[in-house]
Amino acid sequence: MSKIRQLLRLKSNGTSILTICQLTGIARNTLKKYLSIYSKTGLTVNDIEKMSDSELEELFIQNIPPEPCDKKKQLISLFPQIEKDLKRKGATRKKVWENYIRQYPDGYKHSHFKQLYNDWLKTSKPTMHIEHKAGDKMYIDFAGEKLKMVDKTTGEIISVEAFIAILGASQLTYLEATMSQKKEDFISCCENALYFFGGVPMAIVPDNLKSAVVKSDKYEPTLNETFESFAQHYSTAILPARAYKPKDKALVEGAVKIAYQRIYASLADKIFFTLYDLNFAIISLLEEHNNTNFSGRPYSRKQLFEEIERGALHPLPIFKFEFKKQQIVTVGQNSFVCLREDKHYYTVPFQHIGKRVKILYTKSWVEIYYQYQRIAIHERSKKSFKYSINEEHLPSHHKFVTEWNPNRFINWATTISEPVKELVIKIFEKAQHPEQAYKSCMGVLSFEKKVGKERLSNACKRALEYQSYNYMTVKKILEKGLDKEIIEENQIEKIIPLHENIRGDKYYY
Repeated sequence: MSKIRQLLRLKSNGTSILTICQLTGIARNTLKKYLSIYSKTGLTVNDIEKMSDSELEELFIQNIPPEPCDKKKQLISLFPQIEKDLKRKGATRKKVWENYIRQYPDGYKHSHFKQLYNDWLKTSKPTMHIEHKAGDKMYIDFAGEKLKMVDKTTGEIISVEAFIAILGASQLTYLEATMSQKKEDFISCCENALYFFGGVPMAIVPDNLKSAVVKSDKYEPTLNETFESFAQHYSTAILPARAYKPKDKALVEGAVKIAYQRIYASLADKIFFTLYDLNFAIISLLEEHNNTNFSGRPYSRKQLFEEIERGALHPLPIFKFEFKKQQIVTVGQNSFVCLREDKHYYTVPFQHIGKRVKILYTKSWVEIYYQYQRIAIHERSKKSFKYSINEEHLPSHHKFVTEWNPNRFINWATTISEPVKELVIKIFEKAQHPEQAYKSCMGVLSFEKKVGKERLSNACKRALEYQSYNYMTVKKILEKGLDKEIIEENQIEKIIPLHENIRGDKYYY
């Protein structure tokens, strides 16, 4: 009892625990238990001095739990490995106990075994009571604090997002800097995380960010369509965390806090000019973090991952996910749809003319769907105002359109006369859109059957004199018979150009 009185006097004088242990010979853990009991009593040192040894013994010694027996010590030493084993797919506490009792027939019964294990979890690491199964879930989120880059040309500081992913069982962590939380960047980060882990978990647990969840719901949230396609490509499920329930993703929340301490702090004094350089620095810090032992555990995240989780992940597919964009359009009367991003045209089966269809396109392919059925697929082309044609899509009386090109019309005009050829060339030079020129040329050349080569040639000659290069001018000249009038060379400059908004001489009679 004199040692208890001594340690309390030393503690009240501000002496360190280590020094008290050396002076009194009391073990460090025992000393902490004495101090814990003392703090709960609310007594002062003077009050302790007035107490008898029997009172002190009743207060301190009887309240300290006895030292565990050898059998209990042996079981406690097995708990770190038992914790690992419970993370394996299909493992239960009963199966682990059965393995234990086979090795130690005189060991604890099942109920006592579970109680001791729960007590150990509470004292060793309170946050580890959730038993995540190997290969089961990957938790993902964006950190609240942003990382920084510097624009090399302007010196402007650019804030970038930090994406974090963590596997449930091993807690192996991935972190990547990205420009935004937009759908494209978000899915790219998810994919990079899967390749970093080298496999695919059974489910991905995102927060309710818009790139993942369109509409949150307690029972059946609405997923972003592209993110859902990403999950299908990698044969995994999406299990969004409940809104305002941080415990649903406590692991990734904890990973964010650790990232602030171990990664953000190390990057604070460094300057990065590109996203690549920033991520390169992050990877080396991440490697160090994953190889650091858990607090209170003789193993690291990397060791735990290699031992129990790598083999539990599903293999990655052969090809990476291709991000798909979409566009809703109406099929034109010519059986074409236009991809606005490229201003390029693609054929659709003529049975769908006038119907609303969905275009899904990647870097390489363009797919067209009607009522969830794919009706056409084309290799993507980024040539503006050009056509990708599948002749089977066109009705028989429209298939000749596939052969339209400027040379076809110029050669046709040449067979009529030089003025017709010249006018056709001028129409192509003036046109802003190929199809507009094709239709105009077809209209001009079709007059050959109606009025003959001579009249058409004269009409084109007069249109050239008017410097009006279009179908309507030729049509007006032929309708008014102006192609039959002979124009002297010195009168050409005096002729008023023909235009539908100009009143003729008949207006005044």
